[in-house]
Amino acid sequence: MSAPSLELFPTGPEHAEIIRNLYQFYAYESSDWEQEDVEADGRFYLHEAHMARYWQSSGWGASLVLVDGFIAGFVLVERSELPGVEALELADLFILKRYRRQGIGRAIACQMLCSGAHDWLLRCYRQDEAAMAFCSRVVAELPRAVQAIASEDDPQLHTWRIAAMRH
Repeated sequence: MSAPSLELFPTGPEHAEIIRNLYQFYAYESSDWEQEDVEADGRFYLHEAHMARYWQSSGWGASLVLVDGFIAGFVLVERSELPGVEALELADLFILKRYRRQGIGRAIACQMLCSGAHDWLLRCYRQDEAAMAFCSRVVAELPRAVQAIASEDDPQLHTWRIAAMRH
């Protein structure tokens, strides 16, 4: 059996509804430790102005993860808003359960965090044990210098800074 074809498909505003729909699954999975409830319409809250920034702000972007042409998840990238930190942040990575434990999330994270001539941030909530374990494995595999940094914006977030490759 051959390895699945893996693609990161950059989205535009015309794909916003797909990202919003997938985000509901993401929010559901984190609702236990985030203590989130659904809104009166039965959906998890989604900050629309923040979501719009993925297609409007420089350094921000939303991509679909495709496996053999099928939607398997999404990646959200933001420009760091930490004071004094010039970096892109792999803000959210979500892989549908059907595609987990196949190395897809790890491959996408490594691809993203090793791309470009800029630093990256990877941040995980300490309460999210699965995400912390995943992120710890990913940063251990990276061929770039990785440093845990203290950030005062949210003490519940564990933050790694991944240095850009310097030529």
